[in-house]
Amino acid sequence: MTTAVLAGPVGSDTPRRGGLFRHSAALAQRSLIKTIRTPEALIDVTIQPVIFLLMFTYLFGGAIADGNRHGYLQFLLPGMLAQSLAMGGIALGQNLNADIEKGVFDRFRSLPVSRSAPLVGAVGADIVRYITVCLVTLGVGTVMGFRIQTGAVPTLAAVALAIGFGLCFGWVSVWVGMLVRTSGAVQGVMFLLVFPLSFGSNVFVETSTLPGWLQGFVHVNPITHLVGAERGLLVGGPVADHLLATLAWMAGLLVVFVPLALRAYNKRT
Repeated sequence: MTTAVLAGPVGSDTPRRGGLFRHSAALAQRSLIKTIRTPEALIDVTIQPVIFLLMFTYLFGGAIADGNRHGYLQFLLPGMLAQSLAMGGIALGQNLNADIEKGVFDRFRSLPVSRSAPLVGAVGADIVRYITVCLVTLGVGTVMGFRIQTGAVPTLAAVALAIGFGLCFGWVSVWVGMLVRTSGAVQGVMFLLVFPLSFGSNVFVETSTLPGWLQGFVHVNPITHLVGAERGLLVGGPVADHLLATLAWMAGLLVVFVPLALRAYNKRT
C-alpha cells in the first residue's frame, strides 16, 4: 500500500513540488501501521511514565517534600512529562536503525521519493507517541490527585510545547540511529544522553537544592527550561523566560541535528 502511494512517474529522479510532504505523510502512515500492529512498542510511552510517576511520588515524594506527597505531585508531574517525552524519542532511532539493517531503506531508494522523506515521515509519526505520553501522564496524574491550576488554553499550550520539543529532540535519536551499527547500541547511546539531561535538571528537585557546580549545568539544560515552562503553564508561575529558552533550544536542535541526521543517512544508505 505504501509503495502505491509513493509511486510517481517512472524515471523521475526529482520528486515533484510538494512531493516531500506527500511522501513523508505516506511513510508516516507506514510507521503508524507498524505501531498499531505491535502495540508493545508503546510501553515506553504508556507504562514507563506511570511507573516513574508512581515511584517518585509514593516512594520518594514523602522524603523529598517532607511528607507532602500531593504538593510534590504538583511539582513533579510537569517534569515527568518532559522527561517522558525525551525518553520516548529513543525508540525512533532504534526503529530507523532496525529498518536499515532489514533493507527497508534500500527499497525506499528504488522509489521516486525525496531522500529525506523516510526520516521526516518517521519523525512525524512520533507525534502519536508524544500525544500518548501527554494523555497518559496527565490522565494518571489526575487520578493520583494532580490538578491543573491554570486553564484549558495554557494546558493545550503546555501539551503543544511538549510535543514540539519531543519532535525536535527526536532528531538527536535519528542522528544516533544513523551512526551506530545496531538498534541496541542506539538505546545505550541515547540513555547516556537522556539520563544526565533528565536527572541533572529541575525535574525532581528545585535547582537551588543542588550543589553549586551542578547548578551551572542545570541552568543551561534544555530539559530544565522545558520543565519550567510546563510548570508555569500547568500549575502557574513564570513562563516567558523558560518558554523563550525552550523555543531557542528547539530551533537549535533542528538547525544542528537535522543536517547531521540527513548527512549520516546519506552515508549509511
